[in-house]
Amino acid sequence: MSFTIAIIGRPNVGKSTLFNRLVGQKLALVDDEPGVTRDRREGSARLGDLEFTVIDTAGLDEGARGSLTARMQEQTETAIGLADALMFVIDARAGLTPNDRAFADFARRANKPVVLVANKSEGKHGELGAMESYALGLGDPIQISAEHGEGMSDLYDALAALMPEPAEEPEEFDDDDIISDEDLAQRPIRVAIVGRPNAGKSTLINHLLGEERLLTSAEAGTTRDSISVEITWQGRDFRVFDTAGLRRRSRIEEKLEKLSVADALRAVRFAEVVVMMMDAQNRFEEQDLRIADLIEREGRAIVLAVNKWDLMERKPHLISALRSDADHWLPQVKGAPIVAVSGLMGEGIDRLMTAIQDAYAVWNKRVPTAALNRWFEQAVDANPPPAVSGRRLKLNYITQTKGRPPSFVLFCSRADAVPQSYLRYLTNSLREAFDLPGTPIRITLREKANPFAHKRKRPS
Repeated sequence: MSFTIAIIGRPNVGKSTLFNRLVGQKLALVDDEPGVTRDRREGSARLGDLEFTVIDTAGLDEGARGSLTARMQEQTETAIGLADALMFVIDARAGLTPNDRAFADFARRANKPVVLVANKSEGKHGELGAMESYALGLGDPIQISAEHGEGMSDLYDALAALMPEPAEEPEEFDDDDIISDEDLAQRPIRVAIVGRPNAGKSTLINHLLGEERLLTSAEAGTTRDSISVEITWQGRDFRVFDTAGLRRRSRIEEKLEKLSVADALRAVRFAEVVVMMMDAQNRFEEQDLRIADLIEREGRAIVLAVNKWDLMERKPHLISALRSDADHWLPQVKGAPIVAVSGLMGEGIDRLMTAIQDAYAVWNKRVPTAALNRWFEQAVDANPPPAVSGRRLKLNYITQTKGRPPSFVLFCSRADAVPQSYLRYLTNSLREAFDLPGTPIRITLREKANPFAHKRKRPS
C-alpha cells in the first residue's frame, strides 16, 4: 500500500501549489483568493525516487457547526486520518499567525509524523518567517518555494527519513501486446458528471460512494475543483469526476469561476462517458442544450440524467415524455440514454450505471466492413445524393476507421459539394441500422485519387 502524506495548514499558504509540484501536473486550482480548495484531492506524487500518495486539503479554519467551513474542516480531518504523515505548511513571508499556532497543536494531537514546511521562503523576508516557525515546536522547518521549485532537495531528505524502504519487486515485462481483451474490458470507465450549477452532481456521487466524500450545499457553486473518485459497481470499476457547474459564458465574471469551468472542460475531454445532469423541474434549458452540444463535439458518449425526480409529481407517461423531449431538443445525439434519478434518495442509480455501461459499449462499437457497405448501397439507392450545379455526386464506398466514437471515411467525388443534410441522413440511417443510439458519429469525406490527374491536358 502506498505511503500517504496529507498537506495541511491555514488557507492561502500554498498547499495546492505544493500539491501540483509534487504530482507534476496542475491538477488543483490555485488562486490568490483564500479558501479556493474545498474538497480533498488525492494524487500520485514523485519526488526524486520517492513515490507516494499526496492529499491536498482545504485550509484549516474555524467555522460554525454544520457550516460549509466546518464541513471543509471535517474533510481535512478525514484526510489526516487516512495519512501516514503530515506536511504542515506555513507562509514564511507572512510569519506565524495565531491560527498557525492553534493548528500546530491540532497536528500534534494527530499523533503522526509531521514535516514542517515553510513555503514562500525565497528572499530575506521568507528567511525571517522561517526562523519564527521554530516556535511551533515541530522541528526544523524545511524552507521551500513551491511555485519556483526551490528547496525540493531538502524536502526529499525529510520525506525519505519518514518513508519505509521500498520492497524489492520482481522485474516485470512492459509489453502492451500481451494485454488480453478481457483485461482491457476490466479497466475503469472514465465518467465525468457535468451540468448547470446546483444540479446535484456531488450529491449523486456521494450516494454512489456511500459516504460524504464531496461537499454539498444548497448554495450553487460549492464544487470548484474537478475531483476524481474510484467506484466499483456490481464488479465493474469506474473513475468518476465531479465537476463545477457550467454557466453561460456571459455570466462568468470571477477569475476563480473561469478556472473551475476550464477544469470541468478538461474533465470532459479526459472522460469516456459524460453524464449530463439536469434539474427535473427545469430540464432542457438553453444551457443544458449547450452542454450536450459540447459533449457531442468532443466526441464523448453521453448519458442524460434528470435529477431530483423525487420532487416531481408522478403522472402517467412522464418517463416516455422525457424520451420524446430528449430526441426533440438533442437531435445530434438521438437515442441517447435518459434516466430519471434522485441523487439524494438513491432512486434510479442502478438504471444510471447500466446506461453508462451501455453507452460505453456503443461508443467502442465497430461495424464489419462488409455489412457496412451493404447498408451503404441500400441507403444510397433509397435516397441518392442530390445533383449539385447540374452534376451528379458519386459516392463510392465507406469504411470505419476507428471507434471511440465510431468514425467513418466516405470515399466520393467532389467531397466539398456533399450537402450537410445528406450527411445527417447517412448518420441517422447508420444509427438505426447498426444500433448506435446517442453516441456521436463522425463521417469524413475523402475524394478518390484521379488516375488521370498527372496527365497533361491535350492542346485544343
